[in-house]
Amino acid sequence: MTKRRAKKSVSLLILGAGGDLTKRLLLPGLASLLSAHDYDVQVLGAAREERTDAEWRQLIRDSFGQVTEPEDADRYLESARYITGDVTDAEQLRTLIAACEHTPIIYFALPPAVTTQVCAALRQLDLPDGTRLALEKPFGTDLKSARALNRQIALLVPEEQVFRIDHFLGMSMVLNILGLRFANQFFESVWNGRRIERVEIVYDELLGLEGRGGYYDHAGALVDMLQSHLLEVLALVAMEQPPRLNEVELRSNAAQVLRATHVWDDDPAASSRRARYTAGKVGERSMPSYADEPGVDPALQTETLARVTLEVNTARWQGVPFVLRSGKALGKYVTQVRVHMRPVPEIPGFGGAPAPDSIMLDLKSGAVELGLTMNGSGDPFTLERSILQATKDLGDLLPYGQVLQGIVEGDPLLSVRADMAEESWRIFEPVLRAWRKGEVPLEEYTAGSLGPKGW
Repeated sequence: MTKRRAKKSVSLLILGAGGDLTKRLLLPGLASLLSAHDYDVQVLGAAREERTDAEWRQLIRDSFGQVTEPEDADRYLESARYITGDVTDAEQLRTLIAACEHTPIIYFALPPAVTTQVCAALRQLDLPDGTRLALEKPFGTDLKSARALNRQIALLVPEEQVFRIDHFLGMSMVLNILGLRFANQFFESVWNGRRIERVEIVYDELLGLEGRGGYYDHAGALVDMLQSHLLEVLALVAMEQPPRLNEVELRSNAAQVLRATHVWDDDPAASSRRARYTAGKVGERSMPSYADEPGVDPALQTETLARVTLEVNTARWQGVPFVLRSGKALGKYVTQVRVHMRPVPEIPGFGGAPAPDSIMLDLKSGAVELGLTMNGSGDPFTLERSILQATKDLGDLLPYGQVLQGIVEGDPLLSVRADMAEESWRIFEPVLRAWRKGEVPLEEYTAGSLGPKGW
């Protein structure tokens, strides 16, 4: 007789629920999860912004309407509540946790400084057994603050109940990297520095700030994208095969990669570039200069495009540059890992050296492209480059739905472990110091272009 698995019952308490993250990503992700899986979830929102329970329930219903039928939300609305208050106040936090009917998941949709205050206030409370903490990036603002935040969190709950959110790790296409690498002899046998010349991980966006100037101007492209998302992708590309696909083995192998990663030649000035966009057109859309965007302080010299070259100093990867790049308001949408193979010697009689092979993995669509050299279509004594492509269907859940599923199930496989968060800051701190000292000039590029000339 098959034993029936008990339904998961949790209370999702969103601190900072009045922000854009909750409306744009978190609630639609939750809707995609609950429309596909039978969980018992109480949805609580808390923030300083005034909102009634009715308005909160309508927001939940509207989020379901983005991914399924709005009436699918009805079973979750009766227990849903919104509480206006100061989430950094211990007594108000006590009231919020008391409102949780099931095991609390405390979701910090908050800036790092406020998250630190909330953790300090939570120290004054006795948290219910099994309480889980879910924290949005960035995890701290530098290595020192990340370490301090991790020490605070460790006093609240065990590490396995901490979920540091990187929604990139909730993208089924990113996890496709592991399947592609380890389930195919074609790739794993050449996945090393003897065969690979360089690796590029690129996330170039058409979008500008989209109303996020207050956050972005204090982060910039490096902290917003490279230091978190793209570095996690690098860890998946470069890791050794874990003996088992569980949260201990996968995250330990990822952490091993990060510990071995450093700025190329240990020269942050020579190995990094930064720029920001000026006024231009992205497609048919006109964009102002970044310095003129709402919420931006031009004196901060915040970059909207960053490129940094790293090395993973292991036997497999020593001497291979890993180039990480991300920017906003660019003329082409690029979300890919591109692996450039080393060239082969010229073949006598075929009229020139063959172009190096390449492997491209698209982080959004899941497409895989192989760039191969083959005989010419007309003249078989010439060589030409051919592209072989495979496509893949998107996952059933939105990225935040995949992340939330791990939290509801209590499985931190797709979350960032404490040591990984600290290593991410350690890797990029030399670059940030060099930029603050002015050792790397802030270049400019026209919105809608591919970046500064020479990049």
